[in-house]
Amino acid sequence: MDIASIAGLVIALTTVIAVMILDGGSPAELFAAPAAILLIFGGSLGATIITTPLHVAMQFPKYIMKAFLTKPFDAKGTIELLTKLADKARREGLLALEEDSKKIEDPFLRKGISMVVDGIDSEQVEAIMENVIDQMKARHKHGIGFFASAAGFAPTFGIIGTVMGLIAVLKQLDNPSALGEAIASAFLATLWGLLSANLIYLPISGKLKAKSEEEVRNRTMQMDGVLAIQAGENPRIVRDKLNAYLPPHEVTGEEGEKKPAGKAQKAQA
Repeated sequence: MDIASIAGLVIALTTVIAVMILDGGSPAELFAAPAAILLIFGGSLGATIITTPLHVAMQFPKYIMKAFLTKPFDAKGTIELLTKLADKARREGLLALEEDSKKIEDPFLRKGISMVVDGIDSEQVEAIMENVIDQMKARHKHGIGFFASAAGFAPTFGIIGTVMGLIAVLKQLDNPSALGEAIASAFLATLWGLLSANLIYLPISGKLKAKSEEEVRNRTMQMDGVLAIQAGENPRIVRDKLNAYLPPHEVTGEEGEKKPAGKAQKAQA
């Protein structure tokens, strides 16, 4: 599970509920107008589906799971693997990596090393791997855009719900005792429109964007490692080049020991 996503949602919900209680209200009041909730979520998602291809809309559950689940990537382990492969390639030649490539679990990295072993030109290897990364970014962009669009529609549907509620209020002017509750229910639609946009849709869009950028960075690191191995670069150079993708405090030396802060900072320059 993505602890940050869950913790952020809990903190935001707790804050909203706490403020309602401090203002003399009750959390149950948020659900006093189920018609407004249905309008906000049904309307915003429906309008968003109109703006997106069907195959993108069908991925809605997958996007939700991706935002709240984490897929670990062992960056330091990948750097160690690529450094070892670079050392073996320099000593025994690129063909010696054939068996090693079959043991690599990551499909993207395995494909890159396999192309190097097969003797494919470096420019073609780079072009193919960059194309895979670009297509991945395009797929991620669909999910990011889906929730960003929903966040734009939700407040508008909140206003629509409030207007609809006020129309109902005007029909009850001859019953003053019911006006207060009717007006409160009408404005709940605006509240839910803002809450759904700023507590659900925009945060999920932002989380998907952050995860996309992280995955692109990881894939780019792998591609640089593959190209460095194909170019026959010194394993130390390969390690230093890939360490640039790590935060300074995670940079390791040849034996897996952390570098001093000064050297780590220099590697990031």
